Amino acid sequence: MTAKAKIKVIKKSELKIAEKPVIIEKKSNQAAREMVSTVSNWVNEFQQRRRDETKQAIEKFFSNQPQPTGV
Repeated sequence: MTAKAKIKVIKKSELKIAEKPVIIEKKSNQAAREMVSTVSNWVNEFQQRRRDETKQAIEKFFSNQPQPTGV
């Protein structure tokens, strides 16, 4: 206990400044929502592209196959 503890004096004007980070928090929430929306759109586009490619592959596979004749 040889070191003296520092005491921070908070003045009334500093208390008003401390209320402003709430606005920054709202902006960060909005930014987070935008990021989630962007990633969700990427995932949806990827899944749709994959479905389309799968559909085309199945159609190509079944259309090019020769029909067997009954002997």
